[in-house]
Amino acid sequence: MFVPVYDYLDPSHISSFIQQALQEDIGSGDHTSLSSIPAGATNRAQLLVKDNGILAGVELAQYILEAVDPSLHVEYRMRDGENIQKGNVVLTVQGSAHSILKAERLVLNCMQRMSGIATYTKHLNTLIEGTGTKLLDTRKTTPNFRLPEKWAVKIGGGTNHRYGLFDMILLKDNHVDYAGGITNALKAAKNYVKTTGFSLDIELETRSLSEVKEALLEGGAKRIMLDNMPLEMMKEAVKLIGKECETEASGGITETTIREVALCGVDYISVGALTHSVKSLDLSLKAY
Repeated sequence: MFVPVYDYLDPSHISSFIQQALQEDIGSGDHTSLSSIPAGATNRAQLLVKDNGILAGVELAQYILEAVDPSLHVEYRMRDGENIQKGNVVLTVQGSAHSILKAERLVLNCMQRMSGIATYTKHLNTLIEGTGTKLLDTRKTTPNFRLPEKWAVKIGGGTNHRYGLFDMILLKDNHVDYAGGITNALKAAKNYVKTTGFSLDIELETRSLSEVKEALLEGGAKRIMLDNMPLEMMKEAVKLIGKECETEASGGITETTIREVALCGVDYISVGALTHSVKSLDLSLKAY
């Protein structure tokens, strides 16, 4: 038995996210619009940029607008991943005024946060340019909003780590401690993969050179994470590991330290701040 490849950008997953978000916002109805605007009224609006950065969420906005009202006429003037500046018009929409107002907040909430994430991801990628190191996101995402946040990282040029607990084995410090150490944790994980038949990669978090050596002795990890290691220790760990498996640096890495970490020779750097501490870009939808 094998775990199927999980494509979180499958249209069915996107649709499920949108329906839950719309239900959360609309509930029994948009009573403000219903009470103030005639049912058959039509109007138009444009999505305006008020910040500089990287645009993300246009494709998701298209899904949202179609879900709310397929009869809306939308003209898309910019695409995901483009540089945006204050004053740009991303899209225009015409049709039912009620439909435009139903979709407005969900479109803006998604695009503002996604654009902030894509912008910061692009910025960090620029800082490690030329090192060969890839930038990863983490599971430090907003509950029920992981899909747009992971998507935004991709748009910004980052690489998605595992989507959830189900598509990879990642033995972190608590797993190692609960299992009774590095060797026990790796042995158990390898046996689990063998007996279940699940096609799962194993990654192991290490905190010291002794743990790295123990992991290499036991074997079985596709990637070894070097967590919160000083630069000199990390360089030594990368040297010890060599080509035995992939390496990933993690733990409190910021834009002031990320290039030094990349120059240690690690294959990946994971940064939780890509999704948990980012500032949203300012966008608005205005009648015109």
